[in-house]
Amino acid sequence: MKIVIQRVKRAQVSIEQDLYSSIGNGLLLLVGVGPDDSQEDVDYAVRKILNMRIFSDQEGKMNVSIKDIEGEILSISQFTLYADTKKGNRPAFTGAAKPDIATRYYDSFNQQLSQEVPVKTGVFGADMQVELVNDGPVTIILDTKNK
Repeated sequence: MKIVIQRVKRAQVSIEQDLYSSIGNGLLLLVGVGPDDSQEDVDYAVRKILNMRIFSDQEGKMNVSIKDIEGEILSISQFTLYADTKKGNRPAFTGAAKPDIATRYYDSFNQQLSQEVPVKTGVFGADMQVELVNDGPVTIILDTKNK
């Protein structure tokens, strides 16, 4: 899995100009599933995201987790994280998992996260407009294959 983690003050996703989901203080996750991903990748990503100390403590140091701040997560499916840009000028997305596999792992990922913190999502495969106010800005890339 490839996940872009953005610490946000607020974020929202709209579909066809209608607000679908929004969160306040927390994390915006752009989640891509690869063809070689497994439940082990999902479990690892959930564990890392829930415990990653990327929020500021009282001294201004990144030392507390999403659970510590009682934050929210907005999770958006993002197959384009697997874009291959080596040839030509038009990205190829053949490196992403097929939709049936990707949906299964994306849903499992969100379900596991929601056991610890509030999770909202977009719609898998939909044309979505995502807006955010980045906090910091803090943006981190998690690749479960680079453990």
